[in-house]
Amino acid sequence: MKEKVQVFGRFLSGMVMPNIGAFIAWGLITALFIETGWMPNEKFAQLVSPMSAMLLPLLIAYTGGEVVGGKRGGVIGAIATMGVIVGSDIPMFIGAMIVGPLAAWILKKFDKLMEGHVKAGFEMLVNNFSLGIIGAILALLAMVGITPLVTSLNSVMRAGVGFFVDHGLLPLTSIFIEPAKVLFLNNAINHGILSPMGIQQVEEAGKSIFFLLEANPGPGLGILLAYCIAGKGNAKSSAPGAAIIHFFGGIHEIYFPYILMNPLLLLAVIAGGASGIFLFHLFDVGLTSAASPGSILAILMMAERHSYLGLCIGVLVSAAVAFVIALPLLKFMGKDTSLEEAQQKKDAMKREAKGIREEIKHEKSAKAEGKIRKIAFACDAGMGSSAMGATVLKKKIAAAGLEGIEIIHTPVSSIPSDVQIVVTHRELGERAAHSNPNAELILITNFLAAPEYEGLVEDLKKRNLS
Repeated sequence: MKEKVQVFGRFLSGMVMPNIGAFIAWGLITALFIETGWMPNEKFAQLVSPMSAMLLPLLIAYTGGEVVGGKRGGVIGAIATMGVIVGSDIPMFIGAMIVGPLAAWILKKFDKLMEGHVKAGFEMLVNNFSLGIIGAILALLAMVGITPLVTSLNSVMRAGVGFFVDHGLLPLTSIFIEPAKVLFLNNAINHGILSPMGIQQVEEAGKSIFFLLEANPGPGLGILLAYCIAGKGNAKSSAPGAAIIHFFGGIHEIYFPYILMNPLLLLAVIAGGASGIFLFHLFDVGLTSAASPGSILAILMMAERHSYLGLCIGVLVSAAVAFVIALPLLKFMGKDTSLEEAQQKKDAMKREAKGIREEIKHEKSAKAEGKIRKIAFACDAGMGSSAMGATVLKKKIAAAGLEGIEIIHTPVSSIPSDVQIVVTHRELGERAAHSNPNAELILITNFLAAPEYEGLVEDLKKRNLS
């Protein structure tokens, strides 16, 4: 069930993550040029509404369609999404997430139905006209059918969010957000759920607190600082570097293993997240667009100009609350927080509970035999912790004198077939095995300082230098 939820969440966020640069561009234009911005400019501010109403939904639809049906799927996804854009007076991000992949799936089924029935020389004619005709029909159907559905859904969501905001209950969302983040659903929550609501709120108010509910780096910073003082072994020694990477680099995944070692620390991040949200709401703090990665630097860049004081107070207080709660849990609960021993214990429990075979880590396929030419680091989005892990391993391989090994980072759901070794977090091991069943898997818990790196380098020496 967890794997299916991760896959669905990854699909949602996968339509947004590749377009984060466009969201940032829109956010910067909004922060600078709207009436309450840093440099109000009526002419430049005319870009804000068209970008949010048309550009961003079309990019989402194209990306979602491309995932399902390649470039043809992306094109028909964008065509069909124009129906929900024109048929509504609100930003249709949710509509784009529905219509883009659905249109691509319909075209893909049509292409499969026509396969083998098109005479030679007529392929281009059939391909172009089938895409155009089906796209036009789907745009019309989306305009009269999907638009009212999504508008109603949007009204329900707004009413639910309004209830939480009006009754001061928004901090309670941390009860769901923080545990879900640790299960690697952070991108799905932020970009699949909160960002569409945030962008609509920006259209109405010029800023939104929803961009801060998941992106706040304070709770994770508090956990890592607690480990700096009360941790043991490798957990304590790696925590300072992890804190810097998390807070300034914005890679939140780096603190997830520290919570998985001691699940009681969820209480600390929930309390820290809730206190931060309370203060953000109290000071009327909001961002103009999604902050990705969730670095304090990115958050400050996306902050509405009147929000800096409340923003800094909220982040610092959330870190302090998480730290104060986490410290006694690490010191006095009597749990061994050694990273190495926790890894071994967790491995045994997972094998027993899920039936994961020991071979998943050690069994080598035909591709993994002999010299290794390509290694992939995989994380949920393929952009954060995997990129950091790839950088670390590149340095270790260069120091070992190994050459000719390509190291890439990739989403766990789309690992290239020519990859021979995949390094990923243990929570993502099953998805990696399904994505590339022929690759050798190395499952780790800490992308920054995994003890498995040394063993991998030694193994590469034996295979590539022998």
